[in-house]
Amino acid sequence: MSRFPVLGPVMFFGRWRRLGLCLLLSLLLPGATGHKGAAKPGEESEQPGAGGAWPAFQGLKERLSAAGALSARYWALFRCQVWPEDCEEDEEAAAEPLGWNLPLLGQQYLNILTRWYCSFQDCCDSGDCRISNNFTGLEWDLSVRLHGQHVARELVLRTVRGYLETPRPDQALALSFHGWSGTGKNFVARMLAENLYRDGLRSDCVKVFITMFHFPHPKYVDLYKEQLTGDIRELQQRCRQTLLIFDEAEKLHLGLLEVLGPYLERRDPQGHQAEPPRTIFLFLSNLGGNIINEVVLNLLKAGQSREDITMEHLEPHFQAEILESRDSGFGRSRLVKESLIDFFIPFLPLEYRHVRLCARDAFLSQELLYTEEVLDEIAQMMVYIPKEEQLFSSQGCKSISQRINYFLP
Repeated sequence: MSRFPVLGPVMFFGRWRRLGLCLLLSLLLPGATGHKGAAKPGEESEQPGAGGAWPAFQGLKERLSAAGALSARYWALFRCQVWPEDCEEDEEAAAEPLGWNLPLLGQQYLNILTRWYCSFQDCCDSGDCRISNNFTGLEWDLSVRLHGQHVARELVLRTVRGYLETPRPDQALALSFHGWSGTGKNFVARMLAENLYRDGLRSDCVKVFITMFHFPHPKYVDLYKEQLTGDIRELQQRCRQTLLIFDEAEKLHLGLLEVLGPYLERRDPQGHQAEPPRTIFLFLSNLGGNIINEVVLNLLKAGQSREDITMEHLEPHFQAEILESRDSGFGRSRLVKESLIDFFIPFLPLEYRHVRLCARDAFLSQELLYTEEVLDEIAQMMVYIPKEEQLFSSQGCKSISQRINYFLP
């Protein structure tokens, strides 16, 4: 349960401003002493008949005036520290010479108040703390945690980083991941969410659609279209950088794929005065997995090193299978026909050594001890194909994290 009451944005900030001014005034009243203009001890009043009361009243008035000026400046400084994008109008007030320097105690109050506010409300130098864009972390995850996918690793890092570092992109970035189940498509999607957004898949800027869960009934496709466009519009209004993930993309109804077309088209840069929103679309699909496996198997049997397999070896084959597939509308959609998807990224089938690494990572993620013999036993539990070579795990690394439970004490 939240420690703070839930208020609407307008009500919250209206009350917050008044509360802030009152709080800052109460904090800073003690620091107003000695401000120039206050009555000095022993100084005689010029007001006739005032006796000893008038100097005291005049001193109080000066002290209150000084405290009010100090509070106004304090509020301007605090507001610039928390909302830097809105502080231009306060810069002059914050820079006015009042004949004093912000005391150490006052600066401490400012820091404490800022930390308290930022503990439950987004505020940071970038303007949106939900967005982290940790490319160093993404590179490390793709290099260390993702196994057997050198083609996907290089292509994902290069395209995503290039897109997000482009000053004013004129269209969304669309990537389509293809390969068998368990090869790492969802894993990479989660890595992207975790390194681009503070809250990962739970971020307000990330939306995951699972076809058979969110759009299960073809007869409701018109309703799904409205829901999908509404969700995308709401997400883009909420965040300047968004990530949309479509799992089981090969099962998406053709009508839903057509709805996505306008979001992937190139925009007219002259029509956007403000910075355009950045959106990354990820399509995860098993489509093309069979031909990817076949090409990799043939290359390995011909003596080719797995690490030397490139996009040039794979792309023509699995893109042709995507276009010719009759079981899916994905290849017949305008996304594919009009080249609105920037890159089709293949995920290679995983071998025995990769399964062992997945098992090792599963133990390490739960801070459990393991032996090399246990890793071998887990890897041997998987089914390998083709029947003759028994080279590729039929499930990739899927279900590995569940299988380690058999070896716990």
